[in-house]
Amino acid sequence: MKLIRTLQPGSADTTAVALAIGNFDGLHRGHQALVGAVLAHSPGLIPALMCFEPLPATLFRPQCPVPRLMGVRDRLEACRHLGLQRVFMPRFNRAFAALSPEDFVSRAIVAAARAELVVVGADFRFGARASGDTELLRQLGRRHGFAVEVIEPVRQRDDKISSSQIRTLLAEGNIPAAADLLGHPYTLSGRVLRGQQLGRRLGFPTVNLRPPRPPALSGVFAVRVGGAGLKRQSGVANLGRRPTVAGTDWLLEVHLFDYAGDLYGRHLEVEFVARLRAEEKFDSLDAMVEQMHRDADRARCLLAAPA
Repeated sequence: MKLIRTLQPGSADTTAVALAIGNFDGLHRGHQALVGAVLAHSPGLIPALMCFEPLPATLFRPQCPVPRLMGVRDRLEACRHLGLQRVFMPRFNRAFAALSPEDFVSRAIVAAARAELVVVGADFRFGARASGDTELLRQLGRRHGFAVEVIEPVRQRDDKISSSQIRTLLAEGNIPAAADLLGHPYTLSGRVLRGQQLGRRLGFPTVNLRPPRPPALSGVFAVRVGGAGLKRQSGVANLGRRPTVAGTDWLLEVHLFDYAGDLYGRHLEVEFVARLRAEEKFDSLDAMVEQMHRDADRARCLLAAPA
């Protein structure tokens, strides 16, 4: 799969593509319907996707960034797994946001992506001040020679599946409901960082990963961990800012049950199974360790229970 970050004429080869466009944070079941539509035109057209970094809403409200369902690497891996062959991920900045709908189409869709088919959701908006809609996209498609396919929302119990809905479920700790809308377990992945070894000194050694910022969920969780040749392990994780030890940045700390190997530098995937509680600030490390034991016992029971 090829990643293209700069949308310039000729940034892709001359082979025409079927292009799904959207934010695709989470690549949930609704997004998968768009991806399925472009895959249906392969091998005649190269199946491709266009998304944006940062998310447009974060650019316009940097003081209130959108909680992220997945980081860039996870999104690319999901695209690869779905069978996409090309991902256009332009840097969404003020200049890009100021493009008129006509300029966005001529520069991004026609000149850079060389799309012969564009697939979007029914609520798709594009161009400066989101002034373009699907009807304008169809008009511009007729002018520039590409077809447009509009996919109706995928619904769950009459509610449209959306990234914002999944963010709400994760923030509330409803991990199973979020996984149902995603169409797969909710996971985060990353390379294991070398930390301060505090967990090891407290009897709870952890593997530490950097989550997307800001993450869509926080708290203490029962998890399963795999990746990089690691046999799937059960564990308990804290995703937060570690107020008891004066932490400031987001960190995902995972204590693996009955595992003593060295995982530094390896890329792991953490599957969230259930939320145990919110992150807390304790009066002392002893109080925190007592709660960690209770969390670990509860996580073991949850993970051992039959599905």
